[in-house]
Amino acid sequence: MSYSEHAIGFVCGDEQLLGILSQPAKPASLGVVIIVGGPQYRVGSHRQFVLLARALAAAGYAVLRFDYRGMGDSSGTPVDFLSADADIGAAINTLLAHAPAVKQVALWGLCDAAAAALLYCDGNPDSRVTALCLLNPWVRSQASLARTQVKHYYTQRLLQRAFWAKLLSGQVAIGAVAGLIRNLRLAFKGGGAGAPAQLPFQTRMARAWRGFGGSLLLILSGEDYTAKEFLEYASADPAWSGALTQHKLSRHDLADADHTFSGAQSCLAVEALTLAWLAELDHPAL
Repeated sequence: MSYSEHAIGFVCGDEQLLGILSQPAKPASLGVVIIVGGPQYRVGSHRQFVLLARALAAAGYAVLRFDYRGMGDSSGTPVDFLSADADIGAAINTLLAHAPAVKQVALWGLCDAAAAALLYCDGNPDSRVTALCLLNPWVRSQASLARTQVKHYYTQRLLQRAFWAKLLSGQVAIGAVAGLIRNLRLAFKGGGAGAPAQLPFQTRMARAWRGFGGSLLLILSGEDYTAKEFLEYASADPAWSGALTQHKLSRHDLADADHTFSGAQSCLAVEALTLAWLAELDHPAL
């Protein structure tokens, strides 16, 4: 299907944001807002968001990718994923205003953009958002990072004969041993900090996930510590209990993919999975 692309300026608070709308001649009623993980702008790593937006537009879906405040060509002080609600809301408004055929929106986000999508749904109940595509969601904490490193790095190292040979010969730096001990303490005792004054962002993400009434697509990279950390967190934290087995969730693990799906095969796989998911939402099976 033919489509056009053009830049759109829109307002978020007192700032001017810039987005690129990829719009088919006859867009479907479901559109997509690509949320950018930071710190980067609307093109994405290895032009990932450009390629994805064009593939989706060619299949009939209007897509808006945009710069947060203070990033790329948008004005203002930079914001991170914890403070992006207003930016995401403004982008949704802009997509619907410039593509009147679009009535519902899917949010698509990688890493902390996936976190931002969930946090937006937690803080801003928005009936227009009916689907979330989340890739390698960011749930970083000291304890979760330590558990991931212990399980997926240190355990592997401890099973290697070469590691013990270096350790016994004094070739392993003291700092490396100290790092292992520190991570073991964090992994099995938690971060050690007192209770926060407000809910941790990871708990808010879980609350949004569990309360979301639409469809969820989860894509995880097999060669990515952020993805491994997410799985560790979701399996250990009570707030996430049962989240990965909900019927509304479609999960796909790409064993050879890195964090940004930079390989050609991984990139095409993400496009195909996203397109198949959108098609099912747009034309549900009877």
